[in-house]
Amino acid sequence: MNLIEIGQTIRKRRKFLGIMQKDLSEITEISLRSLIDIETGKGNPTIKQLNKILDALGLAIKLTVEKDD
Repeated sequence: MNLIEIGQTIRKRRKFLGIMQKDLSEITEISLRSLIDIETGKGNPTIKQLNKILDALGLAIKLTVEKDD
C-alpha cells in the first residue's frame, strides 16, 4: 500500500464515521495541514502519526516484511 492508498483509506473511513478533518486533527493532535497532506498522499506520516490516526478511526496497521531475494 502506497501513501496515496493509505490517505484514501483514512479519508474513506473518516467520512464513513462522519468525522470532520478538523475534529480528527484535534483528536489526534496532528495539525490540520498535515492531516490534509496525509489524506491526499502528499504527506509522509510517521508511524506515530499513523497510529494516532488509525486508533482514532478504529483501524490498525498490518505490516508484512518479506525477504528480498
